[in-house]
Amino acid sequence: MEEHSNDPLHGKKLVDIIEELVLYYGGFEGLGEQINIRCFTHDPSLNSSLKFLRRTPWAREKVENLYLTIIKKQKK
Repeated sequence: MEEHSNDPLHGKKLVDIIEELVLYYGGFEGLGEQINIRCFTHDPSLNSSLKFLRRTPWAREKVENLYLTIIKKQKK
């Protein structure tokens, strides 16, 4: 019997979260307006953002919280 997690981030890869946020906000510029992190506002790329977020817990938390907010809005 499989257990299902109630955590919406369970099984979600960081790369998928960033790609969805970039798509939702119309690019890195829009995402940078939501979360003012240098990896989104100055010469952004998916790879550089992933590197930064993987070694910076406070920034990753902001990204995950924004993603959760979007998920909640889409369910309404």
